[in-house]
Amino acid sequence: MALLEVKGLTKHFGGLAAVDGFNFEVNEGEIVGLIGPNGAGKTTCFNLINGVFPPTKGTIRFAGEDITGLRPDRVAKKGLVRTFQSTTLFQLFPTLLNVVTGCHLHSGLSLMGALFPTKLMRQRERENLARAQEIIALLGLGDWAMVPAKDLPHGQQRALGIAIALAAEPKLLMLDEPVTGMNPEETNQMVRLIRKIRDERKLTIVLVEHDMRAVMGLCERISVLSFGQKIAEGTPEEIQNNKDVIEAYLGVDHV
Repeated sequence: MALLEVKGLTKHFGGLAAVDGFNFEVNEGEIVGLIGPNGAGKTTCFNLINGVFPPTKGTIRFAGEDITGLRPDRVAKKGLVRTFQSTTLFQLFPTLLNVVTGCHLHSGLSLMGALFPTKLMRQRERENLARAQEIIALLGLGDWAMVPAKDLPHGQQRALGIAIALAAEPKLLMLDEPVTGMNPEETNQMVRLIRKIRDERKLTIVLVEHDMRAVMGLCERISVLSFGQKIAEGTPEEIQNNKDVIEAYLGVDHV
């Protein structure tokens, strides 16, 4: 059974169908890419899957459970966690504290617990700190642990965004343009890092990305959107040679 199963997913904004009858499956342990030209509906699909937008039609099942229309926080607690195109960080917090905040999703800590900490709450804070230290070490951020997020280089800021998502203990990690704005060396490092995360944390990963070299080198399967509809699905080699995909990206005259 697929870990993530999307059927007939549709989203209308007024008279515009941003996503139209999208079907999508992700099996446990896969790295799957979702690509398409600008405005194809990729990020809208992410927003529907993780609950930012309610779908107009269609169903979303995760780990066998219907999560259609659930709020993002409830989706995340079930193990489906995403990053965003624009890295969302606590800019003045050091790297380590940014990751600690991500640990609170499952910690059970409350405002009253923070104001009047019990022995159990203090123990959970120590556990969160230890988990955050483990995560930043995994992502190569150990040397930046006490550096404010705003002072990190771009590549490390993108890695920190992923670290915060990992702190939420995902089963499936959705990465929205993880290599955007990176130079080739930074892109190669991020590709290696994503593969390392999948292998060492036993995660399933879905990513939206415009960098085709990164997508083709990282993903085992790829789905292609154009004007809100899926036009192709297959291995990187099959996608590179698909006439419909070439036409969507380059136009009929180039086919």
